[in-house]
Amino acid sequence: MVKIGIPLRYSHLEDGRSILYLAEQVRRTFQKAGAFIIPIVPNQDVDYANTRYNDQVELSEQEKKEVDEYLDLVDGVVFPGGFKITKYDEYLLERCVERDIPTLGICLGMQLMSCYKEKYYVYPNDSFINHKQENDNELTHKVMINNDSCLYKILEKNEIMVNSFHKYHANPNEFFSVSAKSEDGYIEAIELKDKKFIMGVQWHPEISYDYDDDSKKIINYFLSKCKIN
Repeated sequence: MVKIGIPLRYSHLEDGRSILYLAEQVRRTFQKAGAFIIPIVPNQDVDYANTRYNDQVELSEQEKKEVDEYLDLVDGVVFPGGFKITKYDEYLLERCVERDIPTLGICLGMQLMSCYKEKYYVYPNDSFINHKQENDNELTHKVMINNDSCLYKILEKNEIMVNSFHKYHANPNEFFSVSAKSEDGYIEAIELKDKKFIMGVQWHPEISYDYDDDSKKIINYFLSKCKIN
């Protein structure tokens, strides 16, 4: 069984206490697709939910070593959606790239990739397209795919419909190639071409996995690349 590492995300309970969490839809979809999930727990003594990005400290050498110990356990990594990026996430992504570990970034995970080796910053959406839908059971806007991309290889289509649950959009990055955009010109998918599989998508294929063949193909292809890692 393919072992997939998923870094936990940061939030609050209703009473204000900080928590780390793994979204149920992410867990259920990747288990359904045949993955054994290993949660990746940040190891710094930082209350990430209440600490601004600029106030976070860099990882120590011991903390970096522990990141590699997690990556020794997995065949691939999924960076899921969420509301906050940390320096732990950034270092984890850097090590995935350096070690050529198959990696899929979803929504916030793709935005993390778009800031690879750059200062993390994304821009609010200002568009005629609905990028913040309310219903999980629909696809809300078109995405146009570049012919020379891995995404096109997976789907064999120039245009698909996707769901959309984000308030911010990603920036171009000199390391990643843009593989798809929405009709308003926002980046919807990026990839590293010289790696086994390192791709980010702005939509949520794990949410539409059960009813959308394109979503299923993306996740299944990612897991197939993990099997030969």
